[in-house]
Amino acid sequence: MNFCSNCGSSAIRLTVPPGDNRPRFVCASCNEIFYHNPKIVAGCIAEWQDKILMCKRAIEPRYGMWTFPAGFMENEESVSEAAARETYEEAIAKVTGLTLYSLYSLPHINQVYVVYRAVLVEGRASPGAESLEVALMGEKDVPWQDIAFPVIRESLEQYFEDKQKNRFSLHHGDMRRQAGHDYEIIRY
Repeated sequence: MNFCSNCGSSAIRLTVPPGDNRPRFVCASCNEIFYHNPKIVAGCIAEWQDKILMCKRAIEPRYGMWTFPAGFMENEESVSEAAARETYEEAIAKVTGLTLYSLYSLPHINQVYVVYRAVLVEGRASPGAESLEVALMGEKDVPWQDIAFPVIRESLEQYFEDKQKNRFSLHHGDMRRQAGHDYEIIRY
């Protein structure tokens, strides 16, 4: 931060405020504290018959890789509304019956992923502005080597395991980056 959005001062410093335990940006002029908290990513595994909706990314990061619809939650919307909105934005698709499916914390990038299962209305979808293409895929159709993010892979693997058992559970855990491109997944 360069300027205080409260008083306009340029006297911003990184310090631990009284009564706190973490460094925060604090204005030395008016003492306003600026908190930077994790971002929530809302996603949706949209089901139609025996398949799920997947999107090929038309944006960075991971241009050209595959994911289910997901993106950052906006102010003034619930997490389920964010998941439905992202599904519409990325795949021009409507969903219904959203059910919480998984929650993963990614502390190394300050994100929390909240994923829902839902029914894809009439099985209709087409690429939105952020997708090169969309497709309905069964487990064998998923391009596993081209999945955009580790948390998406983890969610999909859990989904297909649950589907095989015909019993869906709520999954949650932490995903932490290890050396190189490896991740440690701690399931609870």
